[in-house]
Amino acid sequence: MGGDGDRSPGGPTPGRAREGNDERLPDQDPAGSLLHLATWSAIGRRGRPAVRRIRRDLVVLLASLAVFAVCTVAVDERVGPAERAVFHAVNGLPDWLYRPMLVFQYFGVLAMPLVVAVGALAFRRWRLAAALVLVMPLKLLSERVPKLLVERQRPGTTVPDAILRGVPSAGPSFTSGHAIITFAIAGLLLLALPRRWGIVALVLASLNAVARVYLGAHNPLDVVGGAALGLALAAVLDLLFNVARDRTGGPHPRPAPAAHEQAP
Repeated sequence: MGGDGDRSPGGPTPGRAREGNDERLPDQDPAGSLLHLATWSAIGRRGRPAVRRIRRDLVVLLASLAVFAVCTVAVDERVGPAERAVFHAVNGLPDWLYRPMLVFQYFGVLAMPLVVAVGALAFRRWRLAAALVLVMPLKLLSERVPKLLVERQRPGTTVPDAILRGVPSAGPSFTSGHAIITFAIAGLLLLALPRRWGIVALVLASLNAVARVYLGAHNPLDVVGGAALGLALAAVLDLLFNVARDRTGGPHPRPAPAAHEQAP
C-alpha cells in the first residue's frame, strides 16, 4: 500500500522530526541545559552576598543615626540627674584605675586609624587599610555637626564635684571624638577580621569610652553619641570598600561545578 511504503522496517528514523499534527521539536543538548542552569545559579549566588552586605550596612547606619539623634535630643547644656548619676558612678571609681584607663584613652587619639591601617597593610588587607585612612578626615568632618546642634561644656564646667584627671575643664563636650575614632575602627575590624578579634576591638572601644568618663573628659551621652557616629562611619566605609572581601580573598564564593563536569 502507498501509505505503508513511507515506513521503514525498523520504525521511525532516529533524529527525524515528527510531522503531521505534531510540532517540529529541535534537538536538545542535556549537558548544555545543565550548564545554562548552573551559570544562572552561580550568578544568583554571587549577587546574594552583596545584597546582604548592603542591607546589613544600611541597617547599622540607620540604627546608629537613630541613636545619635536620640542623644542629640536628650542632651542639654545642663546634665540631667540620671546622666549625672552615671557620670559620678564611673568618674568616682578608685584612683588605682588611672593608669589602665589612661592607656585605654590612647586608643582614641587621632593617629590611631593610621596606626591600625599600617597593620592592615602588613597583612595585605588593602580595602581595610583604605577605609581606615579615611576614618580621620571623616571624623573631623562629622564631629562638626553635633557641635553645631548642641552647646555643651565638659564635665568640669557642667557637673558639680567632677573629678578631673589630666583633662581640660572647659570646651565643647558633645560628642566624644575619641569614641568616634575607636568605634569606627572597631566596626571595620568586626567586619574584616575573624569574629573573636572584632569583639576584642569592640571591647577596647567600650573601655575607651569608659575611660573618657572616668578621667572627667566627657559625660555619658557624649561618648554614646560619639560611638553611634563611629559605627555610622564604619557602615558608610564598608558600603564603599567592602572590607570583608579581604578576609574571603575574593568577591564571591566559587560556584559549584556543573553536573556534567563532576567526576562519575
